[in-house]
Amino acid sequence: WTGVLLSVLLKEAGLQKEASWLVYEGGDPGKYTYTLPMAKALDDVMVAYAQNGEPVRPEQGHPLRMVVPGWEGPFSVKWIKHIKVVDQPYFTWSESMNHSIPRPDLGGKSRWHHFQMAPKSVITRPSSGHKLPGPGTYEVTGLAWSGWGTVRKVEISTNGGKTWKEAKLQTPVLRMAHTRFNFDWNWDGEETLIQSRCTDDQGETQLSVAE
Repeated sequence: WTGVLLSVLLKEAGLQKEASWLVYEGGDPGKYTYTLPMAKALDDVMVAYAQNGEPVRPEQGHPLRMVVPGWEGPFSVKWIKHIKVVDQPYFTWSESMNHSIPRPDLGGKSRWHHFQMAPKSVITRPSSGHKLPGPGTYEVTGLAWSGWGTVRKVEISTNGGKTWKEAKLQTPVLRMAHTRFNFDWNWDGEETLIQSRCTDDQGETQLSVAE
Protein backbone atom coordinates (compact mmCIF):
# COMPACT_ATOMS: atom_id res chain seq x y z
CA TRP A 1 0.00 0.00 0.00
CA THR A 2 1.06 3.59 -0.67
CA GLY A 3 -0.65 6.52 0.98
CA VAL A 4 -0.59 9.05 3.79
CA LEU A 5 -0.74 8.20 7.48
CA LEU A 6 -4.10 9.26 8.86
CA SER A 7 -2.29 10.76 11.85
CA VAL A 8 -0.63 13.30 9.53
CA LEU A 9 -3.98 14.42 8.10
CA LEU A 10 -5.62 14.66 11.53
CA LYS A 11 -2.76 16.70 12.98
CA GLU A 12 -2.85 19.03 9.98
CA ALA A 13 -6.59 19.50 10.45
CA GLY A 14 -6.21 20.03 14.21
CA LEU A 15 -7.73 17.88 16.95
CA GLN A 16 -9.68 19.17 19.92
CA LYS A 17 -8.97 17.61 23.30
CA GLU A 18 -12.36 15.85 23.33
CA ALA A 19 -11.57 13.97 20.12
CA SER A 20 -11.74 10.26 20.86
CA TRP A 21 -13.32 8.50 17.84
CA LEU A 22 -13.69 8.81 14.09
CA VAL A 23 -16.78 8.08 12.04
CA TYR A 24 -16.04 7.69 8.34
CA GLU A 25 -18.16 7.03 5.27
CA GLY A 26 -17.57 5.38 1.92
CA GLY A 27 -18.80 6.79 -1.38
CA ASP A 28 -20.70 3.62 -2.34
CA PRO A 29 -24.51 3.77 -2.86
CA GLY A 30 -25.07 2.21 0.57
CA LYS A 31 -22.93 4.87 2.30
CA TYR A 32 -21.01 2.21 4.23
CA THR A 33 -20.01 3.86 7.51
CA TYR A 34 -17.78 2.72 10.38
CA THR A 35 -16.20 4.09 13.54
CA LEU A 36 -12.61 3.93 14.75
CA PRO A 37 -10.99 4.74 18.13
CA MET A 38 -8.68 7.72 17.97
CA ALA A 39 -5.76 5.79 19.50
CA LYS A 40 -5.71 3.46 16.50
CA ALA A 41 -6.27 6.31 14.05
CA LEU A 42 -3.12 8.04 15.34
CA ASP A 43 -1.07 4.84 15.28
CA ASP A 44 -0.65 3.08 11.93
CA VAL A 45 -3.83 3.72 9.89
CA MET A 46 -3.22 4.82 6.31
CA VAL A 47 -5.33 6.63 3.73
CA ALA A 48 -4.16 4.73 0.66
CA TYR A 49 -4.19 5.92 -2.94
CA ALA A 50 -2.03 3.15 -4.49
CA GLN A 51 -1.65 -0.61 -4.26
CA ASN A 52 1.17 -2.71 -5.72
CA GLY A 53 2.66 0.29 -7.51
CA GLU A 54 -0.49 1.47 -9.29
CA PRO A 55 -3.48 3.62 -8.30
CA VAL A 56 -6.00 1.78 -6.15
CA ARG A 57 -8.38 0.02 -8.54
CA PRO A 58 -12.10 0.89 -8.50
CA GLU A 59 -13.07 -2.45 -6.97
CA GLN A 60 -10.48 -1.86 -4.22
CA GLY A 61 -11.71 1.61 -3.29
CA HIS A 62 -10.45 4.16 -5.87
CA PRO A 63 -9.54 6.95 -5.39
CA LEU A 64 -8.92 6.59 -1.62
CA ARG A 65 -9.49 3.90 0.95
CA MET A 66 -8.63 3.31 4.59
CA VAL A 67 -6.08 0.63 5.48
CA VAL A 68 -6.32 -0.38 9.15
CA PRO A 69 -3.48 -2.86 9.80
CA GLY A 70 -4.25 -5.90 11.92
CA TRP A 71 -7.91 -5.04 12.42
CA GLU A 72 -10.90 -6.78 10.92
CA GLY A 73 -11.76 -5.95 7.32
CA PRO A 74 -14.86 -3.78 7.93
CA PHE A 75 -12.64 -1.00 9.33
CA SER A 76 -10.81 -0.61 6.00
CA VAL A 77 -13.57 1.37 4.31
CA LYS A 78 -13.33 1.81 0.55
CA TRP A 79 -14.12 4.89 -1.58
CA ILE A 80 -13.61 7.23 1.40
CA LYS A 81 -15.87 10.27 1.19
CA HIS A 82 -16.02 11.72 4.72
CA ILE A 83 -13.87 11.41 7.85
CA LYS A 84 -15.39 13.08 10.88
CA VAL A 85 -13.80 13.50 14.32
CA VAL A 86 -16.23 12.88 17.18
CA ASP A 87 -16.22 12.39 20.95
CA GLN A 88 -17.98 9.02 21.18
CA PRO A 89 -18.49 5.83 19.15
CA TYR A 90 -21.34 5.91 16.64
CA PHE A 91 -23.29 2.68 16.39
CA THR A 92 -23.71 2.91 12.64
CA TRP A 93 -26.12 0.76 10.65
CA SER A 94 -23.22 -1.18 9.16
CA GLU A 95 -21.83 -1.97 12.61
CA SER A 96 -25.10 -2.72 14.37
CA MET A 97 -26.85 -4.71 11.64
CA ASN A 98 -23.99 -6.50 9.90
CA HIS A 99 -21.16 -6.87 12.39
CA SER A 100 -22.61 -7.21 15.88
CA ILE A 101 -22.37 -10.77 17.17
CA PRO A 102 -25.17 -12.17 19.42
CA ARG A 103 -23.61 -14.22 22.21
CA PRO A 104 -25.48 -17.10 23.91
CA ASP A 105 -23.16 -16.74 26.90
CA LEU A 106 -24.29 -13.12 27.28
CA GLY A 107 -27.98 -13.96 27.29
CA GLY A 108 -28.47 -13.09 23.63
CA LYS A 109 -26.80 -9.68 23.90
CA SER A 110 -24.50 -8.67 21.08
CA ARG A 111 -20.77 -8.17 21.16
CA TRP A 112 -20.18 -4.75 19.66
CA HIS A 113 -16.58 -3.72 19.26
CA HIS A 114 -14.15 -6.37 18.08
CA PHE A 115 -10.96 -5.00 16.64
CA GLN A 116 -7.80 -7.06 16.06
CA MET A 117 -7.76 -10.18 13.96
CA ALA A 118 -6.84 -13.03 16.30
CA PRO A 119 -4.08 -15.51 15.34
CA LYS A 120 -5.30 -17.55 12.41
CA SER A 121 -3.97 -20.13 9.96
CA VAL A 122 -5.40 -22.02 7.02
CA ILE A 123 -4.12 -25.04 5.15
CA THR A 124 -4.22 -24.36 1.42
CA ARG A 125 -2.86 -27.73 0.30
CA PRO A 126 -3.95 -30.46 0.57
CA SER A 127 -7.35 -28.92 1.08
CA SER A 128 -10.88 -29.00 -0.26
CA GLY A 129 -11.03 -30.40 -3.76
CA HIS A 130 -7.45 -31.68 -3.86
CA LYS A 131 -6.98 -35.38 -4.52
CA LEU A 132 -3.86 -37.27 -3.48
CA PRO A 133 -2.93 -40.19 -5.77
CA GLY A 134 -2.01 -42.53 -2.92
CA PRO A 135 0.19 -43.06 0.14
CA GLY A 136 3.47 -41.18 0.18
CA THR A 137 5.22 -38.00 1.28
CA TYR A 138 3.36 -34.74 0.72
CA GLU A 139 3.95 -31.11 1.60
CA VAL A 140 1.28 -29.53 3.81
CA THR A 141 1.31 -25.79 3.20
CA GLY A 142 -0.78 -22.77 4.08
CA LEU A 143 -0.89 -19.22 5.43
CA ALA A 144 -0.85 -17.82 8.97
CA TRP A 145 -1.31 -14.29 10.31
CA SER A 146 -2.17 -12.29 13.42
CA GLY A 147 -3.62 -8.83 13.92
CA TRP A 148 -1.77 -8.61 17.23
CA GLY A 149 1.72 -8.83 15.77
CA THR A 150 4.10 -11.40 14.30
CA VAL A 151 3.62 -15.11 13.72
CA ARG A 152 6.02 -17.01 15.96
CA LYS A 153 5.10 -20.61 15.13
CA VAL A 154 2.59 -22.79 13.31
CA GLU A 155 1.82 -26.32 14.43
CA ILE A 156 0.32 -29.09 12.31
CA SER A 157 -1.75 -32.08 13.40
CA THR A 158 -2.29 -34.94 10.94
CA ASN A 159 -4.38 -37.03 13.34
CA GLY A 160 -7.30 -34.79 14.24
CA GLY A 161 -5.57 -32.88 17.03
CA LYS A 162 -4.17 -35.79 19.02
CA THR A 163 -0.56 -34.68 18.48
CA TRP A 164 1.04 -31.54 17.03
CA LYS A 165 4.37 -30.88 15.30
CA GLU A 166 5.90 -27.55 14.36
CA ALA A 167 5.93 -26.43 10.74
CA LYS A 168 8.62 -24.40 8.96
CA LEU A 169 7.96 -20.69 8.41
CA GLN A 170 9.05 -19.08 5.14
CA THR A 171 10.99 -15.86 5.61
CA PRO A 172 10.67 -12.96 5.87
CA VAL A 173 8.20 -13.16 8.76
CA LEU A 174 6.70 -9.68 9.02
CA ARG A 175 4.37 -8.05 11.52
CA MET A 176 0.66 -8.27 10.59
CA ALA A 177 1.49 -10.01 7.32
CA HIS A 178 0.67 -13.37 5.79
CA THR A 179 3.30 -15.97 6.65
CA ARG A 180 3.67 -19.09 4.51
CA PHE A 181 4.28 -22.35 6.36
CA ASN A 182 5.34 -25.83 5.16
CA PHE A 183 5.28 -29.28 6.72
CA ASP A 184 6.43 -32.62 5.30
CA TRP A 185 3.82 -35.33 5.88
CA ASN A 186 4.09 -39.04 5.22
CA TRP A 187 0.53 -40.19 4.50
CA ASP A 188 -0.33 -43.86 5.02
CA GLY A 189 -3.43 -43.66 2.81
CA GLU A 190 -5.92 -43.80 5.69
CA GLU A 191 -8.64 -41.18 6.27
CA THR A 192 -7.50 -38.44 8.65
CA LEU A 193 -8.08 -34.82 9.64
CA ILE A 194 -5.30 -32.27 9.03
CA GLN A 195 -5.29 -29.13 11.18
CA SER A 196 -3.08 -26.10 11.76
CA ARG A 197 -2.81 -23.61 14.60
CA CYS A 198 -0.84 -20.38 14.85
CA THR A 199 0.84 -18.71 17.84
CA ASP A 200 1.95 -15.06 17.66
CA ASP A 201 4.60 -13.02 19.48
CA GLN A 202 2.07 -12.01 22.14
CA GLY A 203 1.72 -15.65 23.17
CA GLU A 204 -1.81 -15.87 21.76
CA THR A 205 -2.69 -19.20 20.13
CA GLN A 206 -5.38 -19.77 17.51
CA LEU A 207 -8.55 -21.18 19.03
CA SER A 208 -10.27 -24.29 17.76
CA VAL A 209 -13.78 -24.07 16.32
CA ALA A 210 -15.17 -25.52 19.56
CA GLU A 211 -13.27 -22.99 21.66
